[in-house]
This record gives sequence, structure tokens and C-alpha cells, in this order.
Amino acid sequence: MRRLAQWSFVRRRLVLVAWVGVLVVAVFVGSTTGSNYASGTKLSGTESATAQSLLQQAAPSVSGDTERIVFATKQGQVTQPAIRRAVDATLAKVARLPGVTGVTSPYTAAGAKQLSADGHVAFATVNFSKDANSVSAKAAMNFVKTARAASGHGLQVDVLGDIASSTSPSSSSGTMIGIVGALIVLLFVFGSVLSALLPLLATGLSLFAALSVIDALSNTFTMASFTSQLCILIGLGVGIDYSLFMLTRARAGLRRGLSVEEAVTAAGATAGRAVLFAGLTVCIALCGMFTVGVSVLSGAAVAASIAVLFPMAAALTLLPALIGFLGHRTMTRKQRATLAAGDLHPAEASARWARWADRVHTNRLGLGIAALAVMVALTLPAFSLRLGSADYGTDPTTTTTTTHRAYELLVSGFGPGFSGPLELVAPINSADQRAAISDVVKAAGRTAGVAATTSPQFLPAGVGHPGVAVAEVFPTGSPQDASTSNLITTLRHHVIPNALHGRSATIYVGGQTALADDAAAKLSSKLPMFVGMVVALSFLLLMVVFRSLLIPATAAVMNLLSAGAAFGVITAVFQKGWLDSLVGVSRTGPIAPLVPILMFAVLFGLSMDYEVFLVSRIQEEWLKSRDNARATNLGQAVTGRTITALATIMIVVFAAFTLSTDRTIKMIGLGMATAILVDALIVRTVLVPALMHTLGRRNWYLPSWLDRRLPHLEIEAPSARREEPELAPG
Repeated sequence: MRRLAQWSFVRRRLVLVAWVGVLVVAVFVGSTTGSNYASGTKLSGTESATAQSLLQQAAPSVSGDTERIVFATKQGQVTQPAIRRAVDATLAKVARLPGVTGVTSPYTAAGAKQLSADGHVAFATVNFSKDANSVSAKAAMNFVKTARAASGHGLQVDVLGDIASSTSPSSSSGTMIGIVGALIVLLFVFGSVLSALLPLLATGLSLFAALSVIDALSNTFTMASFTSQLCILIGLGVGIDYSLFMLTRARAGLRRGLSVEEAVTAAGATAGRAVLFAGLTVCIALCGMFTVGVSVLSGAAVAASIAVLFPMAAALTLLPALIGFLGHRTMTRKQRATLAAGDLHPAEASARWARWADRVHTNRLGLGIAALAVMVALTLPAFSLRLGSADYGTDPTTTTTTTHRAYELLVSGFGPGFSGPLELVAPINSADQRAAISDVVKAAGRTAGVAATTSPQFLPAGVGHPGVAVAEVFPTGSPQDASTSNLITTLRHHVIPNALHGRSATIYVGGQTALADDAAAKLSSKLPMFVGMVVALSFLLLMVVFRSLLIPATAAVMNLLSAGAAFGVITAVFQKGWLDSLVGVSRTGPIAPLVPILMFAVLFGLSMDYEVFLVSRIQEEWLKSRDNARATNLGQAVTGRTITALATIMIVVFAAFTLSTDRTIKMIGLGMATAILVDALIVRTVLVPALMHTLGRRNWYLPSWLDRRLPHLEIEAPSARREEPELAPG
């Protein structure tokens, strides 16, 4: 890393041109290939996925996305001649749109149940030949515009479905607010406009290139629709932090009288190694999502890793080059004046943090228990966390969001279950199987929790495939309610087997609601394995770095506490509705099943960063003095200010994304901001030092036989280690 930093400094013009070239090429490739993000999560091997596959093979015309166009009148009924003419004209135009394979009008016999009892609300179902992921943004916007053209003159028209949902504008204000907030923090940290702009410039250029590459890769990997915002969130946070860490070390070298080249080289040998280790650790944690076996998570792992690697590479190469252009102007005027006066021994440790470290040492038991109590209190709501897909009622209530309004109209006219019906799907090869599904539909209609059913629709056999029967079951609860999940289980394990009476027929429970429920159940079952793997990996890495058993064990527990606090907060806000108005949550619902896995992977890497920054400095002093108390106090006094600055930037960036209109990004933004806040201000400031003081020399115990077998990994080059630090006056 020393040579890379020196090379980047010496050839700074070449490095800058190379990065601009990378950006140009990446943007060209991304704009040429376009992007293809998925709007939902579907897992193979589930009953609902089997039902959908059966429809795709035998009846492609009804196997794609299904949208609902909702019509409502405040006065009069939708059956009035003028209203009916407007609705019929709209449906005729929709039926002629590319990709639409069928429209069921509420005025036909097949759509008789699509007219509300009071006559004020009706809906039409629109079948597409493709799923929502395969419908272009232009086609989706044209569909919604065509469907809603009849709005006005006493008629309200809105659209419900994944295609309609994809047209809702996503807010980009969170990105700008995060950047502005980070700039303000950097100005406070560095006291110089030029220094504050360097991390933003390096991170911005590299992240823009990374996003273009991710857009292109979305055509190869399955990536969720929120992937771009997730990558911006992660890339901004870690990129600015890594650049800040490098710039801080370089400025420290300049203040000690080193030349600009020497300062940059020393920063590469010290902070550069830490940044490389931290970035690779985050990527390793993210790539752990491949073990879950879910394509959307694997795509998110690839995308997020790219969003980390590009800014990390920029911090290691582009930032040294930019420092070379500015030289001593990266310091404040006061620092340059002090250097000119011949003061080459600035205090490394903060006097305030030194006093706090002494207080933690003196009151380690009381402060430790208090900090632990806060962490446990924040974690408690997580024990009631329920994974599932939120329904359209949780969509933003803005004037441009048609899905939320359509959901409210359906609820008022029919009930919440009509926004996400279940499907009974069966292969049909005989008259007996036709009778079997008819009996099952009748039994389902008598089941508690079912509002209504439709008669089976028998579709002719395709080439090489059996015929298929499809019937809809409308729950009394909304798609996100626990009662709907329980109904799916009841239908599969009780209603269908009892109604078949042993007949040779196979009937699946499918539909978008069942797909989402199955995905949540499968991901929930994989979450403990994933968490265990990540915790084990963190233990092994830290054991190799710090040559200790207790330090990695306590770090693993601390990581779990930070993640638990984050999960507790998002459960309290998004699921229970506590203080939900503060982050713009319009309606509570379950936690998206991808969120805990995504968050835990990223938080593991970021928590490792702070653990390494703090404990590596403590270890360095321990190896010199063998005094655990002094090493812990000094390590906290030296790193406290840096860790706080790094954490503040991440908190500002992550918290800004709670302004997003995407519910998943809101969750991740709030959860990540909470986790970083408690990790930096409670875990690393109180819990870890208090525990290290309590354990004493046992912190550094490692059996000799294990020490001989473990590889040696040093975060900083031996030649780059600091001299004895001095505390600031006072």
C-alpha cells in the first residue's frame, strides 16, 4: 500500500485521467446496455413458484402480471350509462396495448364479483403476457396513463399492481441531503473547504462509475428495483469514510513536518492498509449473501460490493493524487502557521477523549451496565419482528402514487383482500380432476378468513402440457396481514387435502400474495444460518488480526447487539408504528424479508471497521507497554475523535435516505443510521473499553499452539507505526 500511494502521488495526473476515463467508459457501457431491475422477489422450489411455472408453461396468456384498474364514483353508481361508456372505452384502449392478453370487465358475467355491493366501486382485471420486471418503464407509464385517462367528471380511476407501482417516482432528495450533510460534517472535521471537498470528489466520481457498471450488470444478475438507491447509500457512507481516514493520516504527517510525498506514502502504509482491510471485509460479508441461494440477494451482493470497491480504490489511488495537487493547502491556515513556526509535535490524542477514557476506566461497571441496558431496550422490539411483503396500502400517499389510492378504493368497496387474491392452480387431465378443483373452491369459500371465491377457469392444454384450472380466493385480510399468511397455510394443509378426499389431483396455492409469503418464509428460515456464518467469519478474522480469543468473541457479541438495536428500531417504527410520522411512514406493515439479511451483511463489515480502528491502536500500545489499562485508555483517546467523525458522516448519509419514497430504502436507511449511532457512541465508546478494562490481560490470551498455526496479518506496516503519542494540553 505504501508503494501504491507513492505511485499515485508521483503520477497524479495519470491517475486523475485514468479515473475520468473509467467514468466515461462506465457511463457509456451503462447507457448502451440500459438497466433491468426486478420489482419483486420470487424463489424457486416453493409451491407458489410451481403454480406460476405451471401457468407459464400451459397458459402463457394468463401467467404474466395481473393489474387491477379501479373505478369509483362519489355520487351515483358505476353502472350509470355515462360512467359505463367511459369505462368501456377505457378498457377497449387498454386491451389494445402491447403485452395485454386479456381484460375482464366488471360489466361481464365473468366479472360479476368485481362490482361492489353499493355500486360505487368496480374494478377490471388486466392480464399481461410478461411479468412486471419485463415491462419497460415507457410501456408501464403508457398503461397507467391510458387506464387513468377517464378520470374526472365524477369518476376516479386508479391502478393497482406491480406495473403501476413501478411508475411511482422515487425521491432523490435523500442523496442530495446526505451529500450536503456529509460536507457540513467534513467542514467541521477539517476546518478547510478544500479538504472537505476532496473525500466528496473522490467518492462521487468513483461511485458514479460504479453505478453505471451496476446498471449494465443488472441485465446479467437479478437485482431488486431498490438496488441503485442501496448502492448509493452504502457507497456514499463507506467511500467518504475511507477517504476521510486517508486524508486525516496524510494531514497528520504534514503537521509532523513530513513532505507531501512522505505524508501521502505514510498514509498509504497505515490508513491505506486499514482501508483495504475494511473494504474487503465489507465485501466478504456482502458476498456471504450468496450462501442464502436467492438470486435477488446475490445480485444485491454483487452490486453493493462494486459500490464499496470503487470508492475504496479511489481512496487508495485518486485521493493521494488529489492531495498531491493541493499539497499543504489540505491543512488549515492555522495548521500551516503552526508548521511554519517549527512546531512539529502536534498532540495525537484528544484531551477530551482522554478524560472520557479515564472516566470509563474508573466507572467501567456502572457505565457498562447502563450502556448494555440501552442496547437491550432498543433490541426488545426485534423479538416481535415479522417478515413479509407490505401491500400497496403502505405506498406513499403522494398525488402521483396511483397504487395507494387504488388500494384505498378497493378496501372501501370490497375489502383489503381484493388487493391481493390467492390463486388455486391445478393441472387438469381428466373430468375427475375438474370436479376435484370445483370441490376445493367450494370448500375454500366456506373457510374462515375467505371473503369470496371465483369459479374455476379451465384453460385448454398447451402443446406438451396439461390443461390448467385457475380460481381466485379473496382473503378477508390484506396481503400483508398475518391472517392471510395463516389462510395460505390452512388452505394447503387442511382445506385442499380434506376436499380432495384422496383423489389423484394436485392443487397449488399461488398468486403474488402467496409468492411474497413463501419468499418471506424461505428467507426467514435461512436468516439464522446466515447470521451464524457472518458471526463465525468475524470471529476468525479478528482472531487472526489481534491474536486473541476474547477480543473477537466480545466483538461478535457487540456486532449482534448493534444489529439487534437496528432491527428493534425498524420493527418499532415500521411494524408497530411508534414515531412513524417522523420518517414518513403512512401505514405499518411487516418488515421486507430482504432487509435483515442486507443490513446484517453491511453492518458486520462496518462494525468490523470500527473494531479494527479502535482495537488495533489499543493492541499497538499493549505490545509496547504490556499495560492493558494504559493501552485501552490511550487507544480510545487517540481514535475516539476519528471514529466519531467517521460515524457522524455515515449517520448523516444513512439518515438522509429515510426521506426516500421506497419503503425498503427507508427501512435500511433508518436501521443503518441507528446501528452506526449505537455502535460508535455506545459500543465503541463505552461497552468495548469497559469490557477490556474488566478482562485485563485476559484480553490478549491465545493458546501458543493456535498462535503458531494462525497466519499473521498486520493492519499497519511495522515501519509505519507511530512514535509515543502525546496528549493535547489540558
